[in-house]
Amino acid sequence: MARNNRRRSRSRFPKAFSRAGKAVLVLLVVAAIGASYAWYEGRSWRPDEALWPDQGGLIGAGDGAVDFDTIAGLGAKFVYLEASDGAGRKDIAFAQNFARARAAGLEVGAAHRFDPCAVADGQSANYVTMVPRDSDLLPPAILLETTAAICPSRVSKAAVQSELTTLVNQIEAHSGKPVILAPFEEFEEAYAPSRRFDRQLWLTRSWFEPDYATRPWLMWTANRWYQTEAAQSPLRWVVVQP
Repeated sequence: MARNNRRRSRSRFPKAFSRAGKAVLVLLVVAAIGASYAWYEGRSWRPDEALWPDQGGLIGAGDGAVDFDTIAGLGAKFVYLEASDGAGRKDIAFAQNFARARAAGLEVGAAHRFDPCAVADGQSANYVTMVPRDSDLLPPAILLETTAAICPSRVSKAAVQSELTTLVNQIEAHSGKPVILAPFEEFEEAYAPSRRFDRQLWLTRSWFEPDYATRPWLMWTANRWYQTEAAQSPLRWVVVQP
């Protein structure tokens, strides 16, 4: 009789575990659906124009065909266009996007994506072959998105900081304007450009104001997946500190 009771007691555990497992699974499914819905709804979000009147976008060839008249119609006042990437890669859509953005009445700036694996001289040469000297351009931006962890051979932190300093000076000499530094959070943690450089900052964090720099920022990529009628692909939507 005792053996039967023990057998029945043991048999209740798998059923209880099964019920608990099902409950956890339901909660996970609900959470996943909620997260997916929030992300889907978040694609159409941008900061309130009443609070953030100066809005625009960061555009590159990877965004495909972009209708700049529609971007202007959405309330954008400016766009930054990707021009160059590292020492040898160029944005093939830069010239076309430049002409169309200006025709749409938008202010235009040019952006260079910094390569921590390459020396500054080649990178600045790549930039100046793409971007004309034009006093009407917005200040140049340097996108700081990847760390030296991607490099095929080791590059020290001091080397990255030194090459970035040189690149800043070279691009400023070409443009005649101070650069805007746009570090991702990982780059800021690794090299602290907000502490080392007295330049305006452009930070990135979708839907929430960024706080990872050591001082206040000027620009904010507020939604990296902003879905608009201006392009088939989501765009990076940017606002300027009021």
